[in-house]
Amino acid sequence: MNSPDDAVICSAKGCRAPAVWVLAWNNPKLHTPDRRKTWLACDEHREHLSNFLGLRGFLKDVVTLAEWEASPRT
Repeated sequence: MNSPDDAVICSAKGCRAPAVWVLAWNNPKLHTPDRRKTWLACDEHREHLSNFLGLRGFLKDVVTLAEWEASPRT
């Protein structure tokens, strides 16, 4: 059983809300094209974090946390 300390929370600074979204990204200057780093977002911060990554050309995908956890990754 998961404890409250195991909760997956939003990556936005100071936010303690449960994460609902996964923002997959990479920095092409640092990462290979297939590498994906992730930020987690609540509904309130999804757009802000997506815009931050998108403006830099880093954002690759936005999916729900449930979709991310269900998807096979190599």
